[in-house]
Amino acid sequence: MLTLIKNGYVVDPGSCIEGNYDILIKGGYIYKVMPGTAGPNEDFKADKVIDASGMFIMPGLIDLHVHLREPGYEYKETIQTGAMAAAAGGFTTICAMPNTKPPLDSPGMIRHVIDKAANALVNVLPIGAVTMGQEGKELTDIPGLIKAGAAGISEDGKSVMDSALYARAMLKAAELDTVVFAHCEDKSLAAGGVMNAGEKAKELGLAGISNAAEDVIVARDIILAGETGARLHLCHCSTKGSVRMLKHAKERGLKVTGETCPHYFTLSDEDIPGDDANFKMNPPLRSREDVNAIKEALRDGVLDVIATDHAPHSFEEKNKSMAEAPFGIVGLETALPIAYTELVRTGILSLKQMVEKMSLNPARILGIDRGSIGEGKAADIVIMDPGKAYAIDKSKFYSKSKNTPFNGRRVYGKVMYTLVSGQIVYESKTGGQS
Repeated sequence: MLTLIKNGYVVDPGSCIEGNYDILIKGGYIYKVMPGTAGPNEDFKADKVIDASGMFIMPGLIDLHVHLREPGYEYKETIQTGAMAAAAGGFTTICAMPNTKPPLDSPGMIRHVIDKAANALVNVLPIGAVTMGQEGKELTDIPGLIKAGAAGISEDGKSVMDSALYARAMLKAAELDTVVFAHCEDKSLAAGGVMNAGEKAKELGLAGISNAAEDVIVARDIILAGETGARLHLCHCSTKGSVRMLKHAKERGLKVTGETCPHYFTLSDEDIPGDDANFKMNPPLRSREDVNAIKEALRDGVLDVIATDHAPHSFEEKNKSMAEAPFGIVGLETALPIAYTELVRTGILSLKQMVEKMSLNPARILGIDRGSIGEGKAADIVIMDPGKAYAIDKSKFYSKSKNTPFNGRRVYGKVMYTLVSGQIVYESKTGGQS
């Protein structure tokens, strides 16, 4: 079967292509990338034609940080519903964090997720836990997890506070050349906090979490990565201190990368309207100064990746005071328009830089042959209408959960099509297929 995407503007940093190109897909792979608007000719007749006039054609987005909640918390999200949300958001590959019930702490659990995801709309890569039960006491069978198909290891949702144990995990990861995804949070410094420690927390009478809770563990993990030679990826960076240390680590030549999330470059604690748990996430929304530092780090290439930290919770769980509700917001269906609106349209990032941070760089960190739509590559593609302005409407989310601080926010950039291995897995009702 041949699929032709015509008349679109292709942005693909991986193959250094940017401009007006037509793309021909055959057997799930990119068969031809043709300048201009070639359209079908005598050499081929497309079975399906997508008219991408006025739209951006980009490699499918890759999210390094997603909570799919299955097994154990299927009332919040499932692998299937999370994959549907990912497809609607332009993501073609997502990494499933291990804090499920039971956690992904054994080769059998990794295989279980892979089996459950076999028919999902997008590629799902499980991440294995660092310690058994994520209790921070005993290392998992890290080689067994990787052999079973884990794309890396993480204790996400918490930090391994035993530094000696964590160093052993990093040594093992270095031997296997797998990446360590680090949730950087000093439990004792963050204990009891529900939002950023600042004037807003005082105004709302809520316990705060200082920047030090993140920065202390960022410093420790970078030191350990330097000593062990591990590939370290700092998850959801939110503070000026964390990006400053990341920059220094890169200057020293350490194997350290970092991500942030749309809420950390868009919202500060000043934007929290009141005691609203849809604004509660971990790490919390920081100060305006931190937000500006995150933007600068994205612009300067210090932060490599924009991830979502998609963390679904039920309405009942979030319909409480911030003091009682769980941490986390959903993000798969809002990340691309928020990034495009807040970073590209404001001139902080070029379109190419945004694609690098949401597709190419994540693929490189994972070591997978994705994140590019050059000839011969898997046809994982997102087509976005940059001129489409709309208000985010959580009632239309494919995710089971609707916990977002962005409901009603005006954005630009509508996902029109998402293709995985050449198959259309999402199509906007206003798309242009012929």
